[in-house]
Amino acid sequence: MTSFLPVLIGSALVLLLVLALFFRPALRTEKAKKPKVSGESPAFDEEYSVELAEPVRQNIIDTVPELPGSYGMDRLVLMIRDPYWLYSYWEVTATKMDEISGHLSPGLWESSRAVLRVYDVTGIDFDGHNAICSFDCSLGSPADEWYINVPSANRTYCVDLGRILPDGSFITILRSNMVTTPRDNLSDRFDEEWMWIEGLYFRQQMGVSSPLIIEELAERMGKLPLGISSPGFYNPHE
Repeated sequence: MTSFLPVLIGSALVLLLVLALFFRPALRTEKAKKPKVSGESPAFDEEYSVELAEPVRQNIIDTVPELPGSYGMDRLVLMIRDPYWLYSYWEVTATKMDEISGHLSPGLWESSRAVLRVYDVTGIDFDGHNAICSFDCSLGSPADEWYINVPSANRTYCVDLGRILPDGSFITILRSNMVTTPRDNLSDRFDEEWMWIEGLYFRQQMGVSSPLIIEELAERMGKLPLGISSPGFYNPHE
């Protein structure tokens, strides 16, 4: 009987080892599913670092201010897009609207239509009545910005926001700044101070050294460029 005792103990140990190996994956799964207890120190793994970064990113987004829809001031701004297009935006306060409509007969404001009147004021001191020419852009619906197609490049423009009454008269609500559109071709002006050096360029192509070219340029200009010297050049001021 005593001889069988070691065999039984060995068999029991083997059985316990087999059971431990069998139930170990299940224990891992249960541990992974176990919810975090309040106050328990979290594991610093990749998943936890993402959870920490998300609130920080959300706080940064929440602190970005939004641009207001209006600023409570009457203004009409005119800008240049290219030689043939302008861009205008504006804001008319309720106080300004009441001021303008108060000077009209009842119902006259509702029967008028909103327009942008574009003036060509190139080369003149514009006083509101002496524009070279003008044209209207009808604003069919309530708007606070508009793109304007102008007929000519390299001209100075100004814009009025206003209303055209049923009798054809125009009431100015706001007036913009003046802008000058760029040219749409090469300039026809020549700078007389530029020096033509085709002959010197030809000599350089034939192998003449740069100090000789600088010396000849200096003779034409009466002096050498600052910081450049040429061998053999005599400076009488030295």
